[in-house]
Amino acid sequence: MSETPQPATVAVHAGRPPHEADRPLNEPLTMASTFVALGDREYGRYGNPTWEAFEDALGRLEGGTALAFSSGLAAVATVLDLVGHDALVVAPDSAYSGSLAQLADLEMRGRVRSRLVDIADTDAVVAACEDAALVWVETPTNPNLDIADLARIVEAAHAAGAYVVVDNTFATPLVQTPLAEGADIVVHSATKYLGGHSDLLLGALVTKDQELAGVLKGRRDLFGAVPGTLESWLALRGMRTLHLRVERATANAVELARRLAEHPAVARVRHPGFGAIVSIELAGGAMAADLLTRKTKLWVHTTSLGGVESTLERRRRWKLEPTTVSEALVRLSVGVEDVDDLWADLSGALDDLTV
Repeated sequence: MSETPQPATVAVHAGRPPHEADRPLNEPLTMASTFVALGDREYGRYGNPTWEAFEDALGRLEGGTALAFSSGLAAVATVLDLVGHDALVVAPDSAYSGSLAQLADLEMRGRVRSRLVDIADTDAVVAACEDAALVWVETPTNPNLDIADLARIVEAAHAAGAYVVVDNTFATPLVQTPLAEGADIVVHSATKYLGGHSDLLLGALVTKDQELAGVLKGRRDLFGAVPGTLESWLALRGMRTLHLRVERATANAVELARRLAEHPAVARVRHPGFGAIVSIELAGGAMAADLLTRKTKLWVHTTSLGGVESTLERRRRWKLEPTTVSEALVRLSVGVEDVDDLWADLSGALDDLTV
């Protein structure tokens, strides 16, 4: 590989064994709970060649050192655990419910304080950073798809002595690389776009700071929040087509967002112009949103996202979902199917709501 290969090339080639005679082309599954003594691994909780291949590929894409975790929430918990007692965490008031639930739990137990802000209101975020220890950013947010001014937030947070953590699950490193913009840690639910086939649970953290990477690995080792070997292998295989999947799904999403904006059953379309998530608010409210998820045949009603198949969900059906999310909002995870087939199924269901 050249010194500065494009992301698509990195996704295909990173994390492979050396090109030597009779070596496998792909990193194989290493099913081992323990290793012969006096090496770098020693025990299966401290490392595995299959995890490390995935970490190498993701680290190159994000521009840092990557660590794999058993799930996205395990990665989130590891970061939040580093926050000092009674320190302030600034976070979006509309974001992934699992992250906000962890933060709320820590606050309820007196471990940290939190200040929730509209991440798209940059002045409010900057003001909130003044005495913060950590600033948590989603951009786009889940599921409102709000966009943060990352450069200004990073500047304000660092001026206050705070770390900046960016959940890059929705955008993926093909769209943005927060570490290059000054963020300290990037978080991924690799369950979603990185894996891309709805068949694994995996999380990851990436940082440029080698000392911080060592601390995060130490916490992973101590907590035992380690990834499965098969899951890591599947995620690495999924990443080989990341650029193809994201390109096709994004093109579908842009076209569907355009068509949805013209449908009378849709009161509002949320799409930042990139990425494969589209959120819509139904004119008929929560009942119409629930009906939509029951009327489609091609679109699957399910809670996750980022797979090759198209899925949809009314997010407020979950009790933990923030009230900043509309009751009438349906999050669409647009897949790689034919866009006209997707539209025929979706528009037919929407038409039924306007009869």
